[in-house]
Amino acid sequence: MARAERPLSPHLQVYRWYFTMALSIGHRVTGVGLALGLVLLTWWLLALASGPEAFGTVQAVMRSWIGVLVLFIYTFVLFYHMANGVRHLVWDAGYALELPAAINSGIAVLAFAGTMTVVVWLVIALAG
Repeated sequence: MARAERPLSPHLQVYRWYFTMALSIGHRVTGVGLALGLVLLTWWLLALASGPEAFGTVQAVMRSWIGVLVLFIYTFVLFYHMANGVRHLVWDAGYALELPAAINSGIAVLAFAGTMTVVVWLVIALAG
């Protein structure tokens, strides 16, 4: 059977990556990450309800280096998704849609997420 010469659908190799596109994809990915993080919260709550032995196991895992790393990343994901959601609400209202404003607001989202993550973890470290 002869193959018809039709144009192919564009794919990721066709598009040139740009900053706002990466932030948009990051918003979707962080939404999935937040949903997956609910599994950790559920595990923690179930362990809390199950008694000291189960809760001690969860606490040991969360206090290990990998647990702290996961919680640190989750904190960044939470602040990023929140700030980028506010950014999208501003866009939905019809403001800051020009390219320079979109780039600047994206930089502000990353700065806010990074700063707030560090602040939260400094507070945790200082609280002991």
